[in-house]
Amino acid sequence: MLHSMSTSVEAVTERSAAEVNEEIRALWRRSGGTLTTEQREEYQRLVLEWAAAAPQPAQAA
Repeated sequence: MLHSMSTSVEAVTERSAAEVNEEIRALWRRSGGTLTTEQREEYQRLVLEWAAAAPQPAQAA
């Protein structure tokens, strides 16, 4: 019996959306509500990571 390998590429998320969300919240707490340029870049990276890790809503039929 032969087994075929999948050729599709799946995103590998190392952290859950909840974990990333907690890091986003911590960033805002540390910043006092105003992000520096460097913190904004980190925030944007975290939001993209969170979006990739968040469960996707079901599509309506």
